[in-house]
Amino acid sequence: MTSPAARVEIAAMIAHSVASGARRLRACEIVGLSLRTLQRWKLAGVAPDGRTTRVQQPAHALTAAERERILAIANSVEFGQMPPSQIVPRLADQGTYVASESTFYRVMRDANLVKHRQAARPAQERSKPRAICATAPNQLYSWDITYLPSGVKGIYFYLYMFIDIYSRKVVGWQVYGDEHSNFAAEVMRDICAREKIQPGQVILHSDNGSPMKGATMLATLQALGVMPSFSRPAVSNDNPYSESLFKTLKYRPDYPGKAFTNIAHARSWVTRFVRWYNNEHRHSTINFVTPTQRHAGLHQALLQARTAVYNAAREANPLRWTGGPVRNWTPAREVHLNPDLAISEPKAKACNGRKFRMAG
Repeated sequence: MTSPAARVEIAAMIAHSVASGARRLRACEIVGLSLRTLQRWKLAGVAPDGRTTRVQQPAHALTAAERERILAIANSVEFGQMPPSQIVPRLADQGTYVASESTFYRVMRDANLVKHRQAARPAQERSKPRAICATAPNQLYSWDITYLPSGVKGIYFYLYMFIDIYSRKVVGWQVYGDEHSNFAAEVMRDICAREKIQPGQVILHSDNGSPMKGATMLATLQALGVMPSFSRPAVSNDNPYSESLFKTLKYRPDYPGKAFTNIAHARSWVTRFVRWYNNEHRHSTINFVTPTQRHAGLHQALLQARTAVYNAAREANPLRWTGGPVRNWTPAREVHLNPDLAISEPKAKACNGRKFRMAG
């Protein structure tokens, strides 16, 4: 649709062309206009296009009284806490039809009533936890609590376990008979003393459970200079290292098939598991060295020795090594928690910079 001002301008251009000797029909064709439309514009003058001022009102549109009735029902004491999907069937059960569910929604939307309508707290949008990077032991910890079955149905023992994400070493654990932030604070104080953690050195990541965000735990972290980091609610992928460790624990061949006899039995079994996991288990994601070796910095010499063994084997029998270089035994330099979708080298360096600035 052409505005009145544009009509005047186009008509003037065509008139100038005609005055210069051009045919009116040919001038209209060049600007993409029919001669009949130009004639209609001249008859209408500067009046606006009627199509732009047309108001189409459906014959079956709701009246003002009907809209007010819908809003009155939606805001009534009986239906004020219900969505239209609950209101319409209840009205039908009472032998009353006011409008369809979609009409209720449309009228309520126009009145700004389509929003959270219950006493429960509305859903909140959660953003992904910030990306954190560790380049050495005792920079980034993760911890969680898992249930260990007892001999009484519905009653469990609770395993508190802390892991160093860089080395995968279990740096602290304990089994208690209850979930409480006081117990987690005790374990964390013991870890900081044994690992000689300085204020601002470690970030501790966990989920959003009450022991993790309890006042005692948060106060202890603040006193120790440990920076907390939390997952999104109900998103286990935000804390994958602890989840993976618990799966390794519960799939051990000697894990009790039914239950632990008592809390002493549970502590004894976890002691053996942690000893095996830290000192004997070759962890795949750290190139098959033990967590203790990586935590102590012994893994580099071990992996270099493996590379030498492979090179010697290739030199001794080169015909069997036709696929290029030997197996890559280079240690992983960086470990990321909740990384962005694509971590390039500059981004990884920036992540390290943020981490160490936070650590003072």
